Amino acid sequence: MEVCYFSQTAAGNWASSESTNPGKSRICFRPRSSELNFPISRSPKTLLVQRGASFRKERCLKIACGQKLQIPVLQASSIEEIYDRLAERLIPTAAEASNPSRKYIVGLAAPPGAGKSTLAHEVVRRINKLWPQRAPSFNDQVEAPEVAVVLPMDGFHLYRHQLDDMENPDEAHARRGAPWTFDPARLKNCLKNLREHGSIYAPSFDHGVGDPKENDVFISLQHKVVIVEGNYLLLGEGIWKELSSMFDEKWFIDIEIDKSMQRVLKRHIFTGKPPDVAKWRVEYNDRPNAELILHSKKNADLIIKSIDFTS
Repeated sequence: MEVCYFSQTAAGNWASSESTNPGKSRICFRPRSSELNFPISRSPKTLLVQRGASFRKERCLKIACGQKLQIPVLQASSIEEIYDRLAERLIPTAAEASNPSRKYIVGLAAPPGAGKSTLAHEVVRRINKLWPQRAPSFNDQVEAPEVAVVLPMDGFHLYRHQLDDMENPDEAHARRGAPWTFDPARLKNCLKNLREHGSIYAPSFDHGVGDPKENDVFISLQHKVVIVEGNYLLLGEGIWKELSSMFDEKWFIDIEIDKSMQRVLKRHIFTGKPPDVAKWRVEYNDRPNAELILHSKKNADLIIKSIDFTS
């Protein structure tokens, strides 16, 4: 039997009970909160076992058994409800952080057109709005600091001059947005510095120039929740796997690929590309990237079912 520790998030979300018969052990588990409404596998691969009197001590074990545990899925009737529920999920983490430099870092991945940037910013906006209500030290005379912030992966694109130096520059520019046109090692190092020092400057992406803009995102000591959003954050190979290990919690927006590609096509046309060029761009670059990204869904801690923004 293989035994290893599992994340604080899992310990916070689940409770367990155990009954033992001669020669056999049966472990049952359930969500700690009925509000989660996440499906539970009846034949789990991973059983959560309490070690000690209270889950608050977060001393638990992960026991690998036979079959696969389903990843929790968040579904809602509207996109606004999804934003609200994700914010409520993270607020307790911000409120309980005693170390001023401690960061709770969420990795949010999805294919192009899934709405990950919008979701990240809406969740952060709600956390910052709710925070004064959860922090009694703030009143009407004292402005509560922002405790949540978004860090986009777009700032870690390779520069155009770096693409020019590749073996096939034309292909590199045509495939910009593929995993190999990013610098995941730099993002990993950025998050490592954030863990160690509590604050960093990070790059954003200037779409007008078409290159990263250095030191444009500031994450300060006061920020407790950081949502990193990007396409490839949950890839399970090489440096991407190392980067994924930096996250306390990993989210994935699940969307039908045809729907996401329709959104991307409209976005290309809206930004000035002729329809035929936009369609070629989707088929040549965006769809292959999306297919790769969808395979990384299995590495998430929480799957968020996509919903139309107008719903």
